[in-house]
Amino acid sequence: MRLVLSLGGSVFEGDAQRIRSFAEVLDQISENNELFIVVGGGKLAREIIKKARELGANETMCDYLGIAVTRINAMLLAYAMKNSAKKIPENFIEAFELSKKYKAVVMGGTFPGHTTDATSLLLAEFVNADLFLNATSVDGIYSEDPKKNPNAKKFNKITPTELVKLVASSSMEAGANVVIDLLSAKLIERSKIKTIVFKGEPENILKVLRGEKIGTVVEP
Repeated sequence: MRLVLSLGGSVFEGDAQRIRSFAEVLDQISENNELFIVVGGGKLAREIIKKARELGANETMCDYLGIAVTRINAMLLAYAMKNSAKKIPENFIEAFELSKKYKAVVMGGTFPGHTTDATSLLLAEFVNADLFLNATSVDGIYSEDPKKNPNAKKFNKITPTELVKLVASSSMEAGANVVIDLLSAKLIERSKIKTIVFKGEPENILKVLRGEKIGTVVEP
């Protein structure tokens, strides 16, 4: 199976052992699957972007700085893994070429204006992935922000079209906490790639691939 995993930058905010825990699981998965991993920038990216804005940088420049941090995180994970290519691709063509020689490929951002999820989904579409895994800070997709409304409904399954409508309505409110951005939701709808959104812990990645019912499945 060809898998693309979006891994949030929060993974890299802990100690080295946390990165190693993910690396071990990803090595295990890549023994029997073709694996692509796209990592985010996390706290370090936010800190650097904040300083850049204070220095007068425009948003595109801030995006480039964030992309640079994602590639540093990608290097950390790639070097922690046994099966990954050690070169960090800067575009999807490079990633696909590396996948012909290595069991796993780790990369960061590619172009300004795209979140980690959007980059991951564009990669998934480019390589014709069988499954897209979105390891996030929450345990699935909810009807509302569960931090604000404890009665928010968690979806075990949702269609791409329903997801687009949900995200579009939520994003109208300033500061809304939406697990997937609108561009990513539309890419899921366009590509029709089965997507699973779940809390990003090493053991949860294995649970998803074993078919256990966790997180939210997005498919027609």
